[in-house]
Amino acid sequence: MAENTILEAVARDASGKGAARAARREGLVPGVIYGGNAEPQSISVKFNELLKLLKAGKFLSTLMNVKVDGKDNKVICRAVQRDIVKDLPTHVDFLRLSDRSRINLYIPVVFENEETCPGIKKGGTLIVVRSEVELKVTANNIPDQLVVDLAEFEIGDTITISDIVLPEGTRPMITGRDFVIANIQAPGGLSTEDEDEDGETEVIEQTDDTVMND
Repeated sequence: MAENTILEAVARDASGKGAARAARREGLVPGVIYGGNAEPQSISVKFNELLKLLKAGKFLSTLMNVKVDGKDNKVICRAVQRDIVKDLPTHVDFLRLSDRSRINLYIPVVFENEETCPGIKKGGTLIVVRSEVELKVTANNIPDQLVVDLAEFEIGDTITISDIVLPEGTRPMITGRDFVIANIQAPGGLSTEDEDEDGETEVIEQTDDTVMND
């Protein structure tokens, strides 16, 4: 089970533009947690901590635990408002999640048994096309990583998403094709087979994520 990113917050009693400006002067970013059949809660988070997470990337697809005065809130970010001149965060919105909520997350791919992989032992090179895969998962069953076992792969073999065992209730966001994760390239870059169906390394664009509750 993947560990949630933790972001500390404090409850904010006052609301409105004046209270928000006061929070920013103190090095805080105002925000709100809503949804989950509970009343919206106004909060403030430390500017530096929020900016660090934003710079790390994929903030809108990261499951987080926002701890408000020590109380846990399982959330995902739905919006970040930014200063139009400085491009710095000025407000952040979080959506509460239940264990049955389904969300889109990027899960890293790891490769095991490279030292015993027949293709690599013969001089082949592991070429990683996707180091992570966007999956639709349930909030209570999020994998830490996706594992590719290289123990049986030869030179020229292509590793696709169907070669990975996904957790129950999990599916890739890309549907309709068995997309490439990696391949074992021949020594010197010489190909032993025709190019895979993708024809080239794909570029994955970060998109806003959707959340659905069962």
